[in-house]
Amino acid sequence: MTIEALIFDVDGTLADTEEAHRQAFNAAFIELDLWWDWGPTLYTELLRISGGRERIAHHIETLLVTEIERARLRSQVDLIHSTKTRIYRELVENFKLPARPGVAKLIGDARAAGKKLAIASTTTPANVEALLNAALGRGAVHWFDTIASGDVVANKKPAPDIYRLALQGLHLPAERCVAFEDSVNGVAAARAQGLFTVATPTRWNIGQDFSGAQLVLGSLEEIDLAQLERLHAAAQATA
Repeated sequence: MTIEALIFDVDGTLADTEEAHRQAFNAAFIELDLWWDWGPTLYTELLRISGGRERIAHHIETLLVTEIERARLRSQVDLIHSTKTRIYRELVENFKLPARPGVAKLIGDARAAGKKLAIASTTTPANVEALLNAALGRGAVHWFDTIASGDVVANKKPAPDIYRLALQGLHLPAERCVAFEDSVNGVAAARAQGLFTVATPTRWNIGQDFSGAQLVLGSLEEIDLAQLERLHAAAQATA
């Protein structure tokens, strides 16, 4: 069965963005006089939780503070997250985060072959647009036939909701699409929706169990569209 669309996660998949996210969180904390510090080790653990807003809320529940203070902090989650989003966009736009190796070529080849493209990400639409423009070039957001992102679904990854929404936007069944992810939660979400899934872990999650994916690669440089078509067809034949 021919592939008709490629569906990409954003953070970690299209570009290695997590260090920029971590720095943006910490800058937001300072700006809002919170003085929390999410170091690399803590942030690696927090990445097991999908969604920046959800990570902030989780962190608040772990703090040794009074219940009055905890309630005050809970009321500030949206403000903290919006401040972080603004800072993150500034970082992405100023430093032009590059796409991960192989991403631009695969997307270019897919476009040339008439394949559809989609995004399925838990990050905000503002973050998606900023990253696409920085990593793939201004206007790249318009290459994608549908963008499912942010808080538009009830449940974030590992729930399959965001992939269900992306497929609805593409008007295609899961069997004709391939998903690209970098996290265990993302792989679980894509597989739960019945998608052939390619995982390209980053340094933030390289030790996690990616056995749920049909294909695990160091980067998308390791595969081309023709190889992907063959692997997808073989998987569909044995499904």
